Amino acid sequence: MNVASSLYDTFEPHKDSLFFKVGTHGLISFHGRNYNIKKRMSPEQRTGLMRDDSFFRVSSDCYVNVDKISDIAEDCLIFGDRSASSKKLPVSKRKQQVIKHLLTERTTQPH
Repeated sequence: MNVASSLYDTFEPHKDSLFFKVGTHGLISFHGRNYNIKKRMSPEQRTGLMRDDSFFRVSSDCYVNVDKISDIAEDCLIFGDRSASSKKLPVSKRKQQVIKHLLTERTTQPH
């Protein structure tokens, strides 16, 4: 329980989440490698997160952390290695093409 509360208290969306889903009443559900965290956020925080360049909208309520995508295969975004335990998120072919373009841009830009 101590580890879970520590993760919740020190949680950073850019560093810790693979993707998030926007719920009602300011509730955001963050999905990590082996956990989900629900947090209530102010309208300003929520808007800032949804407009952040690190996240890309793949559906009406779901945003993926582009920096955490390791592969795109079988109509899914894959986070982490390609093992059975890795998180996968189904996306449309159109969104896949846009994300591939974003990933290519990020790898060719100097840091």
